[in-house]
Amino acid sequence: MLSLPNLLTLSRIVAVPLLAALLWWPDWALGYGLGFAIYCLMGITDYFDGYLARAQGTVSKLGVFLDPIADKIMVAAVILVLSAQGVLRGPYVGDMHVIAGLVILVREIAVSGLREFLGGIQVSVPVSKLAKWKTTFQLVSLGALILGHALPGWMMTVGGLAVNVPHTVGLTTLWAAAALTVITGWDYLRVGLKHMD
Repeated sequence: MLSLPNLLTLSRIVAVPLLAALLWWPDWALGYGLGFAIYCLMGITDYFDGYLARAQGTVSKLGVFLDPIADKIMVAAVILVLSAQGVLRGPYVGDMHVIAGLVILVREIAVSGLREFLGGIQVSVPVSKLAKWKTTFQLVSLGALILGHALPGWMMTVGGLAVNVPHTVGLTTLWAAAALTVITGWDYLRVGLKHMD
């Protein structure tokens, strides 16, 4: 049951409070640097737990259950802390970038509930390529937002406005992830509606 892939998955869940603590002070560049390192390490373990489970033939029900939960806990924790500490703020629209984070959180909760419902009636919904792109944009976005506060001096001028490069990339890809979130969420919902009375 506690195979290496499952231990890697559990390590991601255990690391979430530490990551959240490091991101709590947005002016602490070192904390954000350490947070970025932990975030990247969590992403690497996310890749390797699945890879090792398939390669070793040790895919387990526990792993299938825990892996998506670990991902959602990490993403939700980072979005909530960055929102609370005013990191999801940028030029032109201020803190309206929080809406993109909210869209992602709402979709994650809704799709989890839908998957639970469909699982109860023995209907599986495969992950689409578009959903994988959504996840990629989401992970890049949050990593870039963390990196932006780790490297506050990484600035450039765009249209006469000085912006932090990683932070701007993070906000842009956050909106891209939110858009894909809506599209893929609707795809899942359409499948679910076919099986509802």
